[in-house]
Amino acid sequence: MADAITVDQLAGGDHACLTFTDHDERSDLVAEFVGDGLARSQKVICYTDGNTPDDLATELALREVDAYGAIERGQLHIRSSHTEWLSGELDAERMIALIAAELAATDGFEGVRVSADMGWATRPVAAVEQLILFEQQWADLFAGAQLTAICHYDRERFDPVSLAFVADAHDKSVAAQAYHATPLLRICRQHRPPGIRIAGEIDYTHLEALDQALSEALRLDQIIHINLTKLRFIDGDSATAIAKAALTLPTDRHMIVTCAAQVATVFEAIGASQASQLQFRVLA
Repeated sequence: MADAITVDQLAGGDHACLTFTDHDERSDLVAEFVGDGLARSQKVICYTDGNTPDDLATELALREVDAYGAIERGQLHIRSSHTEWLSGELDAERMIALIAAELAATDGFEGVRVSADMGWATRPVAAVEQLILFEQQWADLFAGAQLTAICHYDRERFDPVSLAFVADAHDKSVAAQAYHATPLLRICRQHRPPGIRIAGEIDYTHLEALDQALSEALRLDQIIHINLTKLRFIDGDSATAIAKAALTLPTDRHMIVTCAAQVATVFEAIGASQASQLQFRVLA
């Protein structure tokens, strides 16, 4: 079974599987994977299926990854899996040969990172047996620790049997660090921009998990981003906990809350706007 780790723990030779249902959470993890590779002077290749290469570059840039600069200097390559892998006859060995060629031509960079959106395998032209062969055979490329890869699978597009297979085919599994995860509420670590992400509905009964998430963000991040864009409800106690955490920051640090207008009204009601360390970005 794959070892569960966080995305920032991935190292050379790791072949990781990311299964997801939340596309924003997946994008955050991919952005961290790409940004970390760029910071390590590695060549980074992204195979995208759900987004066009231009859209993915924009998405990475919005998450504080220097995507356009890295593309210009030849360090980041964003390619359509449909164009690269599904043009002509689908063949796992040809796909592996393409990655092997990238690994052989590092262009002076310190190894290669590959982010692969595996959504292509659910298309009518894709044969499931080729996906199985691909995941089984390209494991040999990781032996020299020059390659690090993350394959992402949408749980809503892949059946349980396929997901069970791909989980066993990887030596690592990656997921967001979650402080609370139920159908009603999810509180998790956000890597880019750094902070926490809260989705669903939160009230005073979740203060322990909220305090844990805030404490870690205060410890790790210079500027703390609180992403509430998918939050439908927040009570006064939870808003107060966030505001109090911001008040503990010294003058050279601050907290940025991004939220919808109805959530912002709760912060306004408790007087959070008076905290100089707290800034708000209210969605239109």
